[in-house]
Amino acid sequence: MATPESATARFATPRRALATVIFVVFLDLVGFGVVIPILPFYVRSFGVSDVFIGLLAASYSLMQFVSAPLLGRVSDSRGRRPVLMLSLAGSVVAWTVFGLAGEVLALSGLVAGVATLFASRMLAGAMGGNIATAQAYVADVTPVDRRAASLGLLGASFSLGFIFGPALGGVLASDAAVAAARDFLPTAVPATRFSLPSFGAAALSLLALVSAALFLPEPERTRGPERRVTLVGGFVEALADLRLRGLVVAFFLLSLAFSGVQVMFIPFAADVYGYDATQTAFFLTYIGALGAVNQGVLVGRLSARYAEARLAVVGAVVLLVALALLPFSPDVGRLLPTLGGPPWFTRELFVLLVDGALLSFGNSLLNVSLSTLVSTSAGADRQGNAFGVTQGAGSLGRTIGPPAMAVLYVLGVPWPFVVGAALLVPIVVLLARHVDETGSVASP
Repeated sequence: MATPESATARFATPRRALATVIFVVFLDLVGFGVVIPILPFYVRSFGVSDVFIGLLAASYSLMQFVSAPLLGRVSDSRGRRPVLMLSLAGSVVAWTVFGLAGEVLALSGLVAGVATLFASRMLAGAMGGNIATAQAYVADVTPVDRRAASLGLLGASFSLGFIFGPALGGVLASDAAVAAARDFLPTAVPATRFSLPSFGAAALSLLALVSAALFLPEPERTRGPERRVTLVGGFVEALADLRLRGLVVAFFLLSLAFSGVQVMFIPFAADVYGYDATQTAFFLTYIGALGAVNQGVLVGRLSARYAEARLAVVGAVVLLVALALLPFSPDVGRLLPTLGGPPWFTRELFVLLVDGALLSFGNSLLNVSLSTLVSTSAGADRQGNAFGVTQGAGSLGRTIGPPAMAVLYVLGVPWPFVVGAALLVPIVVLLARHVDETGSVASP
């Protein structure tokens, strides 16, 4: 189906459409990142157990698991642009309600306040399923030989969002920003260190929505017929496809392993390295910056020379080694000779920085290569459905991973990282089956 004439008039080249969808996703992810620094403290301000922090994160991922396949299928039949705009509008509502949860607590009590938190996070999770649609959009406007590089740019926008978002959230939660907002905003608008970042996230999603409405065209592509497939049916259909089965399982295992490790890294850094929140934030910024370079530059150059299936195997092996090394990085550091430089640049820190670089590189290479394999394994009329199912599998992994890894951490500090590395072994095996003698995706 052809792109509407008004859209093609605004966008003459797929390159500009690609740049626009990446910008829209970047704005949305910055908004998501804005809330990260304040979310645990916001939950604690309600006077409830820290268990609710994990449950709140799980509720987001669970709704993303449910919505991603649905939004992907709808985008195949109804169009990418309407789905992206609908999800961005929902994000505006979700972040606004999230910022008002404190007011609900004061007016209606604890149960209503906590229910508002969960309702807003579940709506945000449902709207977060739009990532699959954005990936399908990129696949629509990019030739096959440049798809890995383009999906890498989309991944780099994720990393940049997680660099700028938390920093902006920290600024909006500061006493100076809250005081300025109280002087500027009407008294009816609550301005606290929790509401202000939430409203900032809503504003960024609104800006992304306006950008999509004004500048994002519907791509030219082959549209599939509208199909009524249940959530379970969509997964069964994907698992029955020999080209997609291993990729769906790989996305689930990767998300299960890596999301749990991400959550438990902050307590690990505090307990083992003695880092406070600021020091840990600097390290996470370092990882985010590396991720942006890896996904935005290195992955694209490597994909021009090597087959995606081979790159995915290499990424999985590098990530496996990095996860297994992480809990033992202080011990490895003490085996090294004394390093020159400032006193704070210790041998233990050196090993942690190197391991962080391996984590970022392996995760970037594996994620982008998996996404590219999904795109090339699905028909032109089923891109949204394929990405929706694989992203849904990833969301299911992110629902299970954090609480499971938290339990393992209580049993012993190394266990989440060792188990996370072990979960990558079947991914290596699954991906190796996709590689034939020439390094391409093997025929089923």
